[in-house]
Amino acid sequence: MKLSTRTRYGIRAILVLAENYGNGPLQLRIIARDQAMSVKYLEQLMAMLKSAGIVRSVRGSKGGYILAKPPGQVKVSDCFQCLEGPVITTECVEDESYCERATDCVARQVWTEVQKAVMEVLQSMTLQNLVDRAHRNKAINYHI
Repeated sequence: MKLSTRTRYGIRAILVLAENYGNGPLQLRIIARDQAMSVKYLEQLMAMLKSAGIVRSVRGSKGGYILAKPPGQVKVSDCFQCLEGPVITTECVEDESYCERATDCVARQVWTEVQKAVMEVLQSMTLQNLVDRAHRNKAINYHI
């Protein structure tokens, strides 16, 4: 499975908002500069995240984007599904009628387990968990 650029960039942008949660809205140009991505592309990502209720926009000269909920209440799985869509390893896992061998197929059993494991990982993490990880990694990097 390979993640799209949309998902990778979108998660990075959301993490910037999560790290700055409580400090007011961030302008897209600041996020784009910080994450080395285009403002135009970031606008598209934020529109998707806004329509999913993950972020909200604040108008005005000091406006920008903020998380709609505290980072500890935003599951990574919600962000992932908004940006990437559902986790599907193969068609037969989602629709048994897709393949006549589905009920007896050992490979399908493996793809089902992989899909379930990926979702469990994504559902077990919040944005706050990722922010905390990032802070630990920075602390480790400073001591090297």
